[in-house]
Amino acid sequence: MNTDDKKSNHSSPAAAYLNRDLSWIEFNRRVLREAQESDNPLMERAKFLAITSSNLDEFISVRVAGIQDQIRAGYTKMDFTGYTPSGLYKRLIKRVGKMVNDQYRTFRELTRHLHKEGVVFVDYEDLTHAQEQAIEQYYRDIIFPVLTPMAVDQSRPFPLVHSQFIYLAVVLTRKDSQEDEPYFAILQIPSNLPRCIPLPHRTNSKKRQFVFIEDVIRHHIQTLFSGYDPVAVNEFRLTRNSDLTIDEEGAEDLLEEIEKELRKRRRGVPARLEVQKDIHPYALEQLQAEFELEDFVFEIDGPLDLGFLRGFAGGLKGFNYLYEAPIEPVYPAEFDDNEDFFEVLRERDVLVYHPYESFDAMVDFITQASEDEQVMAIKMTLYRVSGNSPLIAALAHAAESGKQVTVVVELKARFDEERNIAWARKLEQSGCHVVYGLVGLKTHAKITLIVRQEGTELRRYVHVGTGNYNDSTAKAYTDISLFTDNAEIGLDASELFNQITGYSANYDWNALIVAPTDMSMSLQKLIMREAEHAAAGRPARIIAKMNSLSNQEVIDSLYGAAQAGVSIDLIIRGVCCLRPGIEGLSERISVRSIVDRFLEHSRIYYFENGGEPEIYLSSADWMTRNLTRRIELMCPVKDSLIQSQLVNILELSLHDNVKSSFLQPNGYYERPDDKKAPFRSQFVAMDVTRWKGSQALLSDPKPS
Repeated sequence: MNTDDKKSNHSSPAAAYLNRDLSWIEFNRRVLREAQESDNPLMERAKFLAITSSNLDEFISVRVAGIQDQIRAGYTKMDFTGYTPSGLYKRLIKRVGKMVNDQYRTFRELTRHLHKEGVVFVDYEDLTHAQEQAIEQYYRDIIFPVLTPMAVDQSRPFPLVHSQFIYLAVVLTRKDSQEDEPYFAILQIPSNLPRCIPLPHRTNSKKRQFVFIEDVIRHHIQTLFSGYDPVAVNEFRLTRNSDLTIDEEGAEDLLEEIEKELRKRRRGVPARLEVQKDIHPYALEQLQAEFELEDFVFEIDGPLDLGFLRGFAGGLKGFNYLYEAPIEPVYPAEFDDNEDFFEVLRERDVLVYHPYESFDAMVDFITQASEDEQVMAIKMTLYRVSGNSPLIAALAHAAESGKQVTVVVELKARFDEERNIAWARKLEQSGCHVVYGLVGLKTHAKITLIVRQEGTELRRYVHVGTGNYNDSTAKAYTDISLFTDNAEIGLDASELFNQITGYSANYDWNALIVAPTDMSMSLQKLIMREAEHAAAGRPARIIAKMNSLSNQEVIDSLYGAAQAGVSIDLIIRGVCCLRPGIEGLSERISVRSIVDRFLEHSRIYYFENGGEPEIYLSSADWMTRNLTRRIELMCPVKDSLIQSQLVNILELSLHDNVKSSFLQPNGYYERPDDKKAPFRSQFVAMDVTRWKGSQALLSDPKPS
């Protein structure tokens, strides 16, 4: 049984589950659908198309590459969804191939629409005389000096090809020679020059025209190979295995070990080869022989790497009507009325919902703490940080002011390793205590603890988030921030940092639920408690909002609760291995995914609990890696007003009939056939007063 089946039963164990990687393909298809959605502005569609491309790059460099490793190692064990590595690999080749074809069909459609709006990608052969002269000058002055042709022959072995860079494969013959054997060379397209070169235009013209840099270089290839005739010039792009293999226990210095592994990443095993459509057979033969790839090779009918569209769309001026109107996050009213964070939190907890409310509140919280003479210590976890993070500056200032500043920097945050290493060194230079976490575990929890001397006692102030401490992603991701001075949460926060930074015996948590020690079991207990309530006729319901669900034990617990009569609504943006709608197993479970302008990233877990609801914020998805291989936390929400606000946020998602897709038993997603007025949850959430009101929205939903 697999996700291609149009009907499902659960006669075999594997039939009850959907495969994680195939489910991910369906998620990326939902992103691609936003690029195809005619109601979206053109440049927003271009951004979504870029996202599908970069998503696919990461998926292949990590997930597909891992499956290839398993096949090479002779691993044949079937996973709990019923797939062997080789069986899954064959299906992924087909699914990825279809997705690539759909991406480029979408690209061609987008370029036609952009052309009508005056944004034109021009073939080199169609340049006007004036444009050609300008590009000739640009090539001589800017492009040519940085090009390095690399011949491949007996004396010059195949050079290192970097992952996810665009190259030209050049097939040549010697002038005035009777030799039959062609010559071969490769050339890297400079990544530090614009991919799309703007062409000269009239001052009063609205039209903007661009030519691809690879087309310019191809047209001038003769300047690099004097004495030879170019037979064919074709683009190619290689994706390598980018996962790091780190011996944390054997490493004397984890930072140095990761730096060493990052250098190895450049030589990772080839996982995918993309080549220009109708590539010269000799060039393809040379590339496949060098990279030892036969099956994960894709001929591309269009420009390689559509990820360029994100930067292109971000840099296009004068076409504001092709974009969504920008939103200005509001500053949280609770802190706007009173700028003293500590005074506000002594009165009540505060919920902040990004990106509708500003991340500046978090920066100001740390800045105030760094300047407050009564603050004794600041402790914080950092997983992914922006390139120019104001939080780093505030933490450094606090340390330089003599406060005890401890920062847990996760060096193993995939694809952010180099940036985090740089931040770790800067923080150390400022006098911060920098800790790299525990061996074998990623520190993925998002928590800040501020210890303040108030009279004769120390008071703890805590921030818990569902997203990273990253001011850039806080403008593009939906995430929840909770500010509190709750004593139990504060005690647990102190213990959590003690466990990460030092030695600490087993601890009975007062409020927090922590992975990997007890989160998995606690989740299953919370789920089965709902089953007990349902069996006894008491109110029982679960609403869970997360990025991904793939842990088999949690899925089985949800199945058990559904069979006991619990109504379960899952709001899962990405991967979901649970198969809903199976009679006798999961017909009481609904799974919906929202893909919209902002990346849905918040994790909120609601348990009806017999009429006494419990709500948690969490850094963790319900995936095996989160529950067993990461330091994560679930934080209970104690404040009744904030509980109501979180219920409102969940209900926004449950009412969305514009950007929601529902998971079907066969593994595919369908948009609802809803005759009600359009309700787009993210648009409604922009009106902060709508979800910050104490009354639930469920009884009075209003269209966007």
